[in-house]
Amino acid sequence: MCLFQSTARRLVSQVHCGLKASSSKKQKFCLEMARPSSNMADFREVFAKAKHIAIITGAGVSAESGVPTFRGAGGFWRKWQAQELATPGAFARNPSRVWEFYHYRREVMLTKHPNPAHVAIAQCEKRLSKQGRSVVVITQNIDELHRKAGTKHLLEIHGSLFKTRCTSCGNVAANYKSPICPALAGKGAPDPDTEEAVIPVEDLPQCEEDGCNGLLRPHVVWFGEALDPGVLTAVEKELDICDLCLVVGTSSVVYPAAMFAPQVSARGVPVAEFNMEPTPVTNRFRFHFSGPCGTTLPPALARHETEIIS
Repeated sequence: MCLFQSTARRLVSQVHCGLKASSSKKQKFCLEMARPSSNMADFREVFAKAKHIAIITGAGVSAESGVPTFRGAGGFWRKWQAQELATPGAFARNPSRVWEFYHYRREVMLTKHPNPAHVAIAQCEKRLSKQGRSVVVITQNIDELHRKAGTKHLLEIHGSLFKTRCTSCGNVAANYKSPICPALAGKGAPDPDTEEAVIPVEDLPQCEEDGCNGLLRPHVVWFGEALDPGVLTAVEKELDICDLCLVVGTSSVVYPAAMFAPQVSARGVPVAEFNMEPTPVTNRFRFHFSGPCGTTLPPALARHETEIIS
């Protein structure tokens, strides 16, 4: 968070321009900014000229692939919400229960596939790279569907379901085993009446580094934990150079990700939001396209007539 403190202070004075306008000219500017355009042709003109495109994605882009979000009134696994299980304290108290939850999520994700939004982003990145243009995906999702679709330049700010971290030696490793350990086979059912497995710690996923055998945990950012400063530094560098930013399928309420796009917009860079409905920051952006990302994004990122394909 400290990496973005100066940016946050800058945003406070810039994005709420309607509260500070001292002239009719400033007021007119703010009113115009409060009406983001939904003109796809205009967006396509901006897209055709962009050299460095940053795409910020959230749960909405994966929801169309059938990925459970564990949010809202129905967002329970058994009798717990994700916020009760995705914490260091919950893991310390009951690692078996937390691993059952993440084992269930891993197994579900192994059955899911990228949807047209994921594919459109990956294809856009591949096509534009041949033109000397760049696309980076900054995602809050831990499902790896962007990677599965073929995205190469990917910053996963909340980690990945398919990486583990040793609680003893700290080693981080990719892990696609199914099940991740024998003791979790057939476990993790979400039904509230399911009997808890109560797996001994020594039978839970263990580190395979020579001589370690420490307890593994999911390499995801839990509630109450700080984001990886290295990842945040990489994100800030990308946001500093981008000349077009897309916000795709995110409610823009979870910090620090919620400030990424407003930070870009505050320095005059076009931001386009693709979401089912407006968000608290929609009026700060130049474009807003309502509807399923899998429907709105593919035509937005398709080859523009002015593109030169080698």
